[in-house]
Amino acid sequence: MSLPLGRGALQVARRIVVKIGSSSLTDGGGALNPAAVTAVADALAARRADGTQVVLVSSGAIAAGITPLGLASRPRDLATQQAAASVGQGLLVAHYTRAFAAHGLTVAQVLLTAEDVIRRGQYKNAQRALERLLALGTVPVVNENDAVATDEIRFGDNDRLAALVAHVVQADALVLLTDVDGLYDGHPKLPTSRRIARVTSPADLEGVVVTGRGSGVGTGGMTTKVDAALTATGAGIPTLVAAAHDVGRALSGQDVGTWFEATHARPRTRRLWLAHAAHTRGRLVLDDGAVRAITHGKRSLLAAGVVGVEGAFEAGDPVELASTDGVVVARGLVAYSSEELPERFGLTSSQQREEFGDGRDRAVVHRDDLVVVARR
Repeated sequence: MSLPLGRGALQVARRIVVKIGSSSLTDGGGALNPAAVTAVADALAARRADGTQVVLVSSGAIAAGITPLGLASRPRDLATQQAAASVGQGLLVAHYTRAFAAHGLTVAQVLLTAEDVIRRGQYKNAQRALERLLALGTVPVVNENDAVATDEIRFGDNDRLAALVAHVVQADALVLLTDVDGLYDGHPKLPTSRRIARVTSPADLEGVVVTGRGSGVGTGGMTTKVDAALTATGAGIPTLVAAAHDVGRALSGQDVGTWFEATHARPRTRRLWLAHAAHTRGRLVLDDGAVRAITHGKRSLLAAGVVGVEGAFEAGDPVELASTDGVVVARGLVAYSSEELPERFGLTSSQQREEFGDGRDRAVVHRDDLVVVARR
């Protein structure tokens, strides 16, 4: 689908991903606000009635569990966060189910961890499930599976998750709803600050100071919104950052929030996940020839070019690929464990066959499982 430039792309988009944060779904005390849930559901249902497929990435599970568990504020330790998410996720989805049902729409809950999408089989399952849910006419409500995610395998915030989901479902546009009405050239509360209506490239943000971790019930802030927008636009998906109370006007393409133009064509989906979602488990150190081969030659990484291993990992884990001076040039899914690799250092494929037998000479990182992050 060829989309027009500017906000017209959002008006005609046939598939969109919308993300809403905890601060936009809760009241002043941090409890889930059913009226806020209903408001966003009403706006998305209206867009759905126009024939647009919608995926909702919704925060709020931990926030929804705060009051039922008698907690005074958002918990900081992982175990209590997981407990709050376990209680709150059901409440959150129940509210969405009722709100969308009023429009004759069925909600589908989809909980993801980073582990689900960095491994080939799990990634394909996530993609297939979302495609089928959309084909069946549902509204997928996606959230990170906070109840089981560990610090090591977290997306970190749902802005980042939304940008990646937008690419995995090949969305035409991404909308990030927050409690601020867009990106400003200064602190939003200062009278001299002005809203930035349009960003055409990262160069437009030079000199703009983006700060803030977000509210006390969320994990994001404007920094994560901008990072997510740049991730999405760098993958060919235009993005709007707007206030949640302006969701109706935002979805209709009116001049609200900050519009980020797409800046690049879309890469292969798994490579975007690998570049932005994967938490690496270790590092491979490469000689200069191997660095050139994978960054300029688009070749697989062979054992002959590996000179060192850092960290502990298993076959299939995501790892960093670095030069001998420590510069990370790529990421990839490694075919050997950290215990297996050292005995293969410097060996050609034929030498590996002689040493370990047929079928044991595969590439250390296949080019289909490798993404370059810096060129040397």
